This record gives sequence, structure tokens and C-alpha cells, in this order.
Amino acid sequence: MIKTLSKHLFIATLFTAMSLVSLTALAESSVWKVSKGNDHIFIGGTVHILPPSEFPLPAEFSQAYKQSDSIVLETKLPDANDSEFQLKMMQKMAYGNGKTIGDFISAKTQQKLSQHISALGVDLAMFEHFKPGFLVTMLALLEAQQAQLSGEGVDIFYSKKAIADKKSIAYLESADFQLNMIANMGVGDEDRFIKSNLEQMKDFKAMFLALLKAWRVGDEEQLNQLAIEPMLADAKTLKTLLTDRNKNWLPQLERMFSGNANRSETEFVLVGVAHLAGDKSVLALLKAKGYHVEKL
Repeated sequence: MIKTLSKHLFIATLFTAMSLVSLTALAESSVWKVSKGNDHIFIGGTVHILPPSEFPLPAEFSQAYKQSDSIVLETKLPDANDSEFQLKMMQKMAYGNGKTIGDFISAKTQQKLSQHISALGVDLAMFEHFKPGFLVTMLALLEAQQAQLSGEGVDIFYSKKAIADKKSIAYLESADFQLNMIANMGVGDEDRFIKSNLEQMKDFKAMFLALLKAWRVGDEEQLNQLAIEPMLADAKTLKTLLTDRNKNWLPQLERMFSGNANRSETEFVLVGVAHLAGDKSVLALLKAKGYHVEKL
């Protein structure tokens, strides 16, 4: 799945709570109702990789889904059997002309990278032709698998559910946009990018579990602390992954409000929960435009 999954890539879009959380009738979660006059939509924060133990999802997700006529996802999830797409992805994510990541990082960083990958039971040779954004994405997936924390995310769950329920699905971005975003991540700054992500992956499991807990109960302060603040030191990544995309999505979200009190269509927008945290989030932008935002 084309998602950003390291603590730069991973935080923006991965995200164990006690089971009692999901059973509490008045619990909050990462779902908001955004209103303008008599019109409204729902916006839910997703985790792109979710352990099976996190299902069922918090009741607020089901509530928003049932009250919506359609869902809106970040991008169309590629079919795993689409060989043409898989080939295109590999071509974009790999260096050409026989280049490897070792051509762009120091010998010391390459050694650390090789040791980290070896600890995950994989040889660097399997990944050395990939550009840094995709390489780090694959590392995060391996980390989640090793920690037994991987599984289908909220996006896949609701994509399948909407298809089964014959609800329409719209998308905020194209698959090509996300491919290009990941393919360009860290290019020209490989050594710093790889070192930074390796350092932050040392506490991967603890960080992931903390994010899951904050996501599940909709703890906005904790989400900002865990998902946004660590990225402030990497302004370029933060801008590319989150703030620019938040701004780009705003006109699309505003078009969901027709201004017609008799409008019957209600959308449930599902985006990575990091897009809903901090003072430049999608929710903050909507509030600044005069929309009423309340958590379910």
C-alpha cells in the first residue's frame, strides 16, 4: 500500500489500547463532525496499518459511516494483483543506471543500515536499489511485522465495506501523486534522511503503541506530540507529507458543502490521523474558514 510509514513516513500516516476503551459508551475517538449551516460531513483519522487486535474499531467510526452516503479516501488502494501498477511502482521507487543507496550515503551510515536490516532478518541487497523514501517505508512495514503489529488498516477496512454496501467512494489524490511523493522523499539528502529514520526506529514498538492508544481515544494533544512535533526538525518532510497536502485537500472538502439546506449527500472522509493533529491540520484549516468542528 502506498503510504508514508516511517516516523517521518510512518507517523504521518501508521497509527495497545485497553479493550475497555472501545466498550465505553461515551468514549471519544478520532472522528469529527464538520458543519456549515445545516450541512455537515464527517472526518475520521485513520491508521494505515492496524493490528487485528484493534478491531472492532471505536463506535464513533461506525456511527459516522452509517450516517454517511459515501466515503472519501486519500487515494484508491491498488490491487495487489495489478502487475502493471506494481511494475510502475518498482520503476519509480528504484534508482536507475545500476545505482544503489550506497552511492548516496556514507560508509558508516550504510553499515548502520545493513545492521538494522539484518536484525529484521533481511539482507540489504534486497533493498539497496530503492530510493530512501520507499526503503524506509519497507523498513517500517518489516518493523511492524516483527512486532506483530501489522494488519489491514482503517482505509482498507472501509474501502471493502463501502464496496460491499454499494456506497460510492471518492479520492483526494491519485495513486501517481502518492507514488511520486514517496519516490522523491529524501532524494538529494539520503545520508541525513536514512540516519534520522534509523535513529527514530530504535523505539518503533513503543512509539507505535503510543500512537495507537492516542488515535483510539482521540487524544489530540498526544497525537500532536507524537505525530507532529518530532517532524518539526525536518521542515521539508513535514511540508511535503502533511501541510501542503492539507492545504490541497481544503478546496475539495469545501466543495462537499453545497450551501443547499436540502442537500442529502453526507460524506465520511478518512485520512491519516496525522493530518488531523496540530495547528496546521485539516481541522485547523476548516476552523479558520469558519466551519464548526466537533468531536463525536
